[in-house]
Amino acid sequence: MMETIISIKNLAVNFPDKQVFNDINLEINRGDFLCVVGDNGAGKTTFLRTLLKQLKPNQGKIVNHAQTMGYVPQFRNIDSEYPLSLRNFVALGLTTSMRPWLSRLEKHKLTNILAETELTSLANIRLGTASGGEKQKAYLAQALVNQPELLILDESTANLDNVMKYELLDLVAHYRQVHELTVIFVTHDLPLAKQYGTHYLLIQNGRGVTGAMANLDTTQLMASGENQIACGEEHLNV
Repeated sequence: MMETIISIKNLAVNFPDKQVFNDINLEINRGDFLCVVGDNGAGKTTFLRTLLKQLKPNQGKIVNHAQTMGYVPQFRNIDSEYPLSLRNFVALGLTTSMRPWLSRLEKHKLTNILAETELTSLANIRLGTASGGEKQKAYLAQALVNQPELLILDESTANLDNVMKYELLDLVAHYRQVHELTVIFVTHDLPLAKQYGTHYLLIQNGRGVTGAMANLDTTQLMASGENQIACGEEHLNV
């Protein structure tokens, strides 16, 4: 029997000057790879902020049964002088007390996640000198080091080159398979969604349509995946 991780019932979020979406109903089961897709401004970011309890819905509720969660943001520019090594940056995800050392269990977790995200050989370099893809892998490792039940990827591949996009999601897919991780991937990149996702939530025209990824009708989107991928600049999303 499938185990429900997140249950969403009749979810609606509206702002004074805009109706974002209404009546989203969705169940996410353990091990699902849900891709949240839609045109720019459709409400993907609003949905995510509501899920993270940064916004209060106007209607409906979200029940999240995941005890632990990891989060990988969009690429953030880290200054070249950033002093922490890649290992110490990832270890920030383990910090649960004021003590300045890691326990034996924490060291074991850190060693394992560096290996699983293919960062062992880079562990001692300063994060500020790492490439963009290596930095994003470090964010992924930091999000996974405490072995969360749920991983949220917030446009996490948006500023990576095509090779690194697939490399990053290959790591996520492998980790998901081994650890039965549940993934929510907010993206505008339809080819990535189609390759890695098991299910989708399409937000468009104030509605949320869900289903198995194999059944996603990409013609419902106003812009093609190729056009969206070509947009390298950041957009102000709702």
